Amino acid sequence: MIDLLITMLERIGILVAVAFVLTRFRFFQDMIHQDQLNNRKQFTAILFFGLFGIMGTYYGVALNTGTLLFDSVTMDLAAEEAIANSRVIGVVIAGLLGGYRVGIGAGLIAGIHRLTLGGFTAVSCSLASVIAGAMAGYFRKKGKYLKLPTAFLIGALAESVQMLIILILSKPFEMAWTLVQIIGIPMILANGLGTAIFLLIVQNVVKERENASAEQAQKTLRIAEQTIGYLRQGMTNQSALAVCSILYKEINPSAVAITDKELILAHVGLASDHHVANTPIRTKLTKEVIQHGKLVVANDETIHCSVEGCPLGAVVMAPLKSRNEVIGTLKVYFQSEKHITNVNLELISGLSSLLSTQVELADTEKAYQLAKEAEIKALQAQISPHFLFNSLNIIVSLIRTDPKKARKLLMSLSHFFRQNLAGTTAEIVSLRQELEHVKAYLEIESSRFVDKLHVTYDIEEAVLENNIPPLTLQPLVENAVKHGIKEMEKDALVHISIKREKDRIVIIVEDNGVGIKESKLKNLGETQFESETGTGIGLYNVNRRLTMKFGLRAGIQITSKPGHGTRISLNLPIGMGERMNETN
Repeated sequence: MIDLLITMLERIGILVAVAFVLTRFRFFQDMIHQDQLNNRKQFTAILFFGLFGIMGTYYGVALNTGTLLFDSVTMDLAAEEAIANSRVIGVVIAGLLGGYRVGIGAGLIAGIHRLTLGGFTAVSCSLASVIAGAMAGYFRKKGKYLKLPTAFLIGALAESVQMLIILILSKPFEMAWTLVQIIGIPMILANGLGTAIFLLIVQNVVKERENASAEQAQKTLRIAEQTIGYLRQGMTNQSALAVCSILYKEINPSAVAITDKELILAHVGLASDHHVANTPIRTKLTKEVIQHGKLVVANDETIHCSVEGCPLGAVVMAPLKSRNEVIGTLKVYFQSEKHITNVNLELISGLSSLLSTQVELADTEKAYQLAKEAEIKALQAQISPHFLFNSLNIIVSLIRTDPKKARKLLMSLSHFFRQNLAGTTAEIVSLRQELEHVKAYLEIESSRFVDKLHVTYDIEEAVLENNIPPLTLQPLVENAVKHGIKEMEKDALVHISIKREKDRIVIIVEDNGVGIKESKLKNLGETQFESETGTGIGLYNVNRRLTMKFGLRAGIQITSKPGHGTRISLNLPIGMGERMNETN
């Protein structure tokens, strides 16, 4: 029994080594990182683990219950032969990672193959393979995050069930009993240990990806904090040089360059003496990136450097955009294509979006300085640096604890500022755009007030295609968050309703916060004033624009009672987009 256990552990060691190599493949990593597999990937997983189960069968040893001698597994077992194997490992892991369908599918493949080999346990072992997959699927709730002792127990339990099925179904019973006495304990221990080790390998793969994502998010935020001050100046030679220097230090490539549509603005790193500022763009590939706005990877044969003796290796070129128009490129050079990893590609793609957003922020700064109309200045004042830095602090704190949420909040922050920027120049936007803008804002604020702020929506989809002046809803929602529920410790509620009533669209923003004093409520929205909590400029500006466009009936209506919350409503005419165009 001890000799068999040692032999089994040796064979399982080989399987585990194979498993470790397989986890390096991209398809396997993608498979274990997805909570729900589509039909194609389920089929791939079933085939993969089924074949792994077959490998476990062939890496076992055949036992002749008559002579009690062990031999290698052959394609055709004698009637008195059975196999001590590790087939159950692949099937159990399939169920733990993929659920019932994957576990049962892998069990069918491995079980049918076992049936073809013959022997007096062929039927019972085949059936046990399918049952093992179903059992593992039951424990899939915890999946790849199972503790290793639990994984050992699941693998050992699956093998114990197989021993029981052999005793029940295999004939003659005397041969089955002899078999179980000899191979039972070694197989239960070896397969339980093999399952735990395989799951440990899977968990390491998951941890590697999570660490890479967290490191990438942290690096992106660090770059954002360092570059935002420079790009607020716009796309100049000085700001581009500063940004290239930061990226060169953080990413550690061969070189980094930034161009506009016609000139190289800055180049830091290898060949920086050849690619000086304000040099015209000579490469056809760079011009194609500007024209089509797509990320491109090229090697040294397609870079076509115009300067002799200027080896730049491989390059990733990403477009820089402002309001969906390509305004330049970010170029990151590496020694060769093999140094351009998927992580690097994702990082550069994210950086191009980040830098594009920062350039748009620079455009906003310019628009703010040039605007002479008080309305535009009031709108831009809504873009609070405190909100930006508070949001960045939240995202930084989530990087290690919840990288996916940090990435989601970063996208919400980008969307929020993009909509703010668009609102400074656009005459009208759709209600759907305004609602998405509000949702991005509330996504960030909800992360600040964990377990405190609850947001509910009552939206009639049909009215969302109507138009509205930009930055109409967001100041109302911000007022509810900043002033209405700010002092609440818990159970803060913001409710947003957008519905059609006859020939009007009724928009309601309601909170259950502290309410508004009667003395202040009378003039709120009608004038600006100074107080400890704010000036009322947001509500005043929204009310003024609406009444000027659509008449007094469209102005904001505020009802509030101290300690019982505030309700702000708007009544906008259907077809207001056409009416706005007529007035412009």
